[in-house]
Amino acid sequence: MTEHYFTAEPSAPQRTQTVELHAGGRDYALVAAAGVFSAQRLDPGTAVLLRKAPLPGPRGGVFLDLGCGYGPISMVLAGTSAQARVYAVDVNARALELVRINATALGVTDRVTACGPDEVPDDVRFDEIWSNPPIRVGKAEMHAVLAQWLPRLAPGGTAWLVVARHLGADSLQEWLAGQGWAVDRYASQKGYRVLSVTREASER
Repeated sequence: MTEHYFTAEPSAPQRTQTVELHAGGRDYALVAAAGVFSAQRLDPGTAVLLRKAPLPGPRGGVFLDLGCGYGPISMVLAGTSAQARVYAVDVNARALELVRINATALGVTDRVTACGPDEVPDDVRFDEIWSNPPIRVGKAEMHAVLAQWLPRLAPGGTAWLVVARHLGADSLQEWLAGQGWAVDRYASQKGYRVLSVTREASER
């Protein structure tokens, strides 16, 4: 298991570099660093998620970027919607520092809050949760993370998750359904599944 997963203070030297990506009709050049998830390039799963899931556009809302890393999802959500309010959540302090750097560069510091899981106010509910969840930490850990955050979806809210098929996307879909969530395989590309997760109709 690589260090960035559930590591609050990475020991790897903080060598920064620029990761370029295009999403929502806009180009981004983000600062990344060693000790943070996919610091060399935009992770392929994240790329599929940003390409296939519907970006908020003008509708805005309150969003959670769960396991944000250096913030590519957060920056795209904030960059494509002037009405977006994004909580970028990670346990990795270096990742959160990078999110703040990238938010400053993009001029969205007033709408992106980088914080640890315990720093999100208890009364905040999310219109959407976006995540490329850390599958490699193991099912028990990943299930615990999702069980903590999915109930914080606002009524009518949706979680967008991307998981590699060979890393258990289909079994995760089954587990979520077994927990009472309505799960749809929204899209598939390059071996990844994009799942939309909502409350069952009776709970909405």
